[in-house]
Amino acid sequence: MRILHTMLRVGDLEKSIAFYTEVLGMTLLRRKDYPDGRFTNAFVGYGNEAEHAVLELTWNWDTSSYDLGSGYGHIAIEVLDVYRACEQIRAAGGKVVREAGPMKHGSRILAFVEDPDGYRIELLSARD
Repeated sequence: MRILHTMLRVGDLEKSIAFYTEVLGMTLLRRKDYPDGRFTNAFVGYGNEAEHAVLELTWNWDTSSYDLGSGYGHIAIEVLDVYRACEQIRAAGGKVVREAGPMKHGSRILAFVEDPDGYRIELLSARD
């Protein structure tokens, strides 16, 4: 298992990409629009996603700003089997808040769990 990414909601995607790439020296690794969900994801980091944890910038098209508290999204951990990981987490007393299943606007299998403070952790299936 490894940490994949941390997600932040941003009010202006272009300004955020410019900050992380031009100011902090990260590279824009990929970007994808989800028209049905009205959002765009951009991934930035200091190395490729196969070997490094990265930052996911999510721009919800209808939202221009966030409170710092609501701007934080989640951390993501890659697991071999999301369904089994949920069973193991639940058996250990953890709280599954989104059962394992396909992504709403995609096909990758994911689930969400919460830590004791309510912070969400996304479990993602390994890429095929």
